[in-house]
Amino acid sequence: MPRLSLVPQKREFFDLYNRAAANTVAIAQRLVELLDRFPQDVDMLLRDIKELEHEGDRLTHELVDLLNRTFVTPFDRDDMYRLAGALDDVCDYVDDAAGKIGGYGVVEIPEQARGQAQVIERAATKLREAVARLDGFKDSRRHLIELRELEDEGDRLAHEGISALFAGNGDPLSVIRWKDIHESLEEAVDACENAADVLEAILVKNR
Repeated sequence: MPRLSLVPQKREFFDLYNRAAANTVAIAQRLVELLDRFPQDVDMLLRDIKELEHEGDRLTHELVDLLNRTFVTPFDRDDMYRLAGALDDVCDYVDDAAGKIGGYGVVEIPEQARGQAQVIERAATKLREAVARLDGFKDSRRHLIELRELEDEGDRLAHEGISALFAGNGDPLSVIRWKDIHESLEEAVDACENAADVLEAILVKNR
């Protein structure tokens, strides 16, 4: 049975959050590469993305395990669980979108999808910067504002991409596939914004 720690594991918690946030950037970068280089190196990049998704799962497990073994936590325990889950969700949605690109028989990548992937990478980078300021509850409002602006850009690109599908006379199956992929990419951006909401709530509570 794991031993309960009465000593705050502050440094270890923040290190794990920083590693999880950095992992969201790494998986987003691989997604950008996948769409930019398609159809070259697809199998290799899909493997990389899947491994980074597994790394996100491992980091979440480490965080939850440490939380369950720690009596005094650096901030609200429920918020700590929520932040761990929110960071993991970003990886899950990126992996989901990449899996559909690899498994749906995609022939070419629309420009709007490339734009969505770039937005995910930029949003994940802002998220990583905000998480890095969590230790000491430093002000990260600018990073969170910029992240929400990126969410608006991601919504616009998703809308443009889906509108373009229905505006043309493309293959109905291709329309269905790409509508699903655009929506998965949008969910990855939304996951970044959800993580920003969790971070903002933590900062408000600990000012």
